[in-house]
Amino acid sequence: MKDSLRITEIFYSLQGETSTVGLPTVFVRLTGCPLRCGYCDTEYAFYGGERKSLDEVVAQVKALNAPWVTVTGGEPLAQRECWPLLSRLCDEGYRVSLETSGAISIEDVDPRVVVIMDLKTPGSGEVGRNLYDNIHRLKRGDELKFVICDRRDYDWAQMRIDEYALLDRVDNLLFSPSYGTLSATDLANWIIEDRLPVRLQLQLHKLLWNDEPGH
Repeated sequence: MKDSLRITEIFYSLQGETSTVGLPTVFVRLTGCPLRCGYCDTEYAFYGGERKSLDEVVAQVKALNAPWVTVTGGEPLAQRECWPLLSRLCDEGYRVSLETSGAISIEDVDPRVVVIMDLKTPGSGEVGRNLYDNIHRLKRGDELKFVICDRRDYDWAQMRIDEYALLDRVDNLLFSPSYGTLSATDLANWIIEDRLPVRLQLQLHKLLWNDEPGH
């Protein structure tokens, strides 16, 4: 349906990841995702949801009254109306970020949006879905995230950093240990040993609310 989206939830919380971690943020979680990563923590967003018009979504965001808005999923770009939603939110003066798997082109995303893009590691089970052309569409201010499941993932991520000169492309490279799979301390030690200039990222929302929906 034109000018509408299927929405799983819209809520106010603290940003749990990225360089804005801890900041009050409104989250707009769109329904649906074409990927099935082994570590996914939002499977409840794969199906269902409620169809809302763009006007309804923007009105709910306004009512929650936070300067930061994160559009997430699932995979938000799986719905075509995500693009106009992002632009509408920017037009309203919000500081908008988009969390995306990297499997769908970000070419037409409004340049005012901060793109937070995954590069899927082998441990995700979806490494074959990476759309590597997206790397060349990233801009300064965007952030690239690797969820690390094991040492193989860590070494693979280092090779991608070198192959695509990622340190020269984005301001933040995020390394996040797969929750419950890899020790954050192990990942921290690897980063320190290699003097790798990346940001270790722990998921604040998991630490505070044990990954409950709506947080």
